[in-house]
Amino acid sequence: MLRDLCPALANKTYFNYGGQGPLPTPSLEAITFSWKRIQELGPFTNDVWPYVAKEIQATRSQLAKLCGVTPHRIALTENVTSGCVLPLWGLPFSEGDRLLISDCEHPGVVAACIELARRQHLAIDTLPVKNLRHGANDQATSDSLVLERLEQHLKPSTRLVVLSHLLWNTGQLMPISAVAKALSHHPQQPFLLVDGAQSFAQVPVQEAAVASDIYAFTGHKWACGPEGLGGVALSERVLVEANPTLIGWRSLQNEGHLQNNQAELFHHDSRRFEVATSCVPLMAGLRCSLELLETAGSQQERLSQIRQGSQKLWNQLQQLTGVETLLNSAPAAGLVSFELPQGPPAPDVVQQLGNDQLWIRHLEDPICLRACVHITTEEQELNTLTTALKQLACKGEPSN
Repeated sequence: MLRDLCPALANKTYFNYGGQGPLPTPSLEAITFSWKRIQELGPFTNDVWPYVAKEIQATRSQLAKLCGVTPHRIALTENVTSGCVLPLWGLPFSEGDRLLISDCEHPGVVAACIELARRQHLAIDTLPVKNLRHGANDQATSDSLVLERLEQHLKPSTRLVVLSHLLWNTGQLMPISAVAKALSHHPQQPFLLVDGAQSFAQVPVQEAAVASDIYAFTGHKWACGPEGLGGVALSERVLVEANPTLIGWRSLQNEGHLQNNQAELFHHDSRRFEVATSCVPLMAGLRCSLELLETAGSQQERLSQIRQGSQKLWNQLQQLTGVETLLNSAPAAGLVSFELPQGPPAPDVVQQLGNDQLWIRHLEDPICLRACVHITTEEQELNTLTTALKQLACKGEPSN
């Protein structure tokens, strides 16, 4: 059982998988073994390069399979933000182009878009999805409204749309494939950048990754891999039209004779968006974690288990006076966001629960609390959280 392999889950009640998942012991051992092997071979010797190349190829291939794309479309990155930003800044923008960004994007991606707009004299528009608040039972309604608002806010000069697959704050699932189809009919055919931080290893991502131009993800959240390693799936259009941005030796086809042929400086595949030396042992750890997840069930089976837990928690919260869920029906995946309108401030709730080794997170936009349910979450943990929240919510109720 995966839970039994995670030391971090042995002494706490953990609901922060959307921030960082616990690392299973076999994954840590795989990292350690890889590190030792590299040192045995020599970290910079002719003997080590075949080993390093094999590790990179195996990792790229596994991530490509999960994303439903060929390996040449996968760039290895350190995290979601770098996976979004490196190809984003290489897209062919012109002065006056517009960026349409949802109001539920992560600050790191939003800040990158703001700075890009400042430098290249672009305009930014907002796609409002934060207030939709539809859960799994209303997914069709939510999808329809997202597409309707997309049509309303697209402009003739829109060149890029930024939208997360699973919103990190409200927990709503976005219709990425339908959005991509709508964009294909736009005169500018805007690029579609998708933040897959909360979707990768939680919900099946193949359809969305194939439909997106930039689909960035990380291994340290729902995949329960090590921090410092992620990836991005890039469309053929991006590989053809986008230029490298932050450049290093991994971006180059050949480190020597660069002056002879400027057109052949960079790789023609996703590697043009890889930069410099990365931690190879992390790759063994991530592959191990992904294999452990596959052993626990198919993607759809795992999602079904996650939904059972998140729906149970959502239903329990509905019964609590002083607790309001952000979604009006149970979530489509494992993110359960809620408020205590009359209770202590959200940061204080996190601190008070943490004092009892019960860990959730507070978010700033919208101001709320978030609990993440994974396949490792036990029913008793849901009950423990519900009981603790009931006590905190009651503290804010006026006395008779």
